[in-house]
Amino acid sequence: MFRSLRSRGPLDAPSEIAGAGLEGLVAQHLRAWIAYTSGEHTLSYWRTKSGTEVDFVVYGDKTFAAIEVKHARTVLPKDLKPLRAFLEDYPSAKACLLYRGSSRLTPGTLLAV
Repeated sequence: MFRSLRSRGPLDAPSEIAGAGLEGLVAQHLRAWIAYTSGEHTLSYWRTKSGTEVDFVVYGDKTFAAIEVKHARTVLPKDLKPLRAFLEDYPSAKACLLYRGSSRLTPGTLLAV
């Protein structure tokens, strides 16, 4: 739906459009989960002054998680840097990288699915 409704021009890269669509889909699912789960939860993002950012932060009485979404089939070390930075500031949080690959990776305290 996103791809068909979004306007396109000569400056748009197909990979950027697909990445934004995937992030939007994840946002919809997270909002639905928050709406139907018990307890109070918020959905936000996290960004440092230097520009490091995590796509989604779910915070509530039972959940504190950072979620980074990548439209890629492989995980590179640079893909984990935002989550590692988040965990430095909030060591009690869980961190997850969602990507399009087929391997489930658990590098340290991070989960890549």
